Amino acid sequence: MTTTSATVEVRAKDLLGEGTVVCPQPGTPAWSQHPRVFISLSASGEGKCPYCGTQFRLKAGESVSAH
Repeated sequence: MTTTSATVEVRAKDLLGEGTVVCPQPGTPAWSQHPRVFISLSASGEGKCPYCGTQFRLKAGESVSAH
């Protein structure tokens, strides 16, 4: 995973279930944590955390695989 400002690029192998990521991510400093949120990237390849505003998107060339 790559973090650049408030955007996190994820690879397909980092997704949970069918195109979902979790925020806050592992390794997030304790002072900036909030309740765990599951964000789906399956529709557009992007999603935004409603708590902290972190934008998640699939890396170029990656896709959500159908299970």
